[in-house]
Amino acid sequence: QVQLLESGGGSVQAGGSLRLACTTSGEILNSTLRPYHMAWFRQLPGKEREGVGFLASDGAVHYADFVKGRFTISRDTANLYLQMANLKPEDTGLYYCAGALYRPRWPLVAADFRYWGRGTQVTVSS
Repeated sequence: QVQLLESGGGSVQAGGSLRLACTTSGEILNSTLRPYHMAWFRQLPGKEREGVGFLASDGAVHYADFVKGRFTISRDTANLYLQMANLKPEDTGLYYCAGALYRPRWPLVAADFRYWGRGTQVTVSS
């Protein structure tokens, strides 16, 4: 069974950085039989969950406009990462990683993702 677990959230001041990690079972990142696509979503207070960016199984990375130039998605054998720089108070929210069996739509749609972590809180103070 595929499981995702986020870590690395915390509280920082505006302009600071955080690196989130999503620990996965190895299968979801390295499967040669069934490629997987991994993404980061976030849910800001009082708002719907929104896609931050995703890493396709072919290695291509796509970012939402509101994080371009500030956030970077990467991976290694068993982890997906979200490096966040120049954080702003409006980035405060719960951040989730997610896995899709098939290439998701863009902009990201949560319904396209089958596997979800429980989220990690990011709080940015001004």
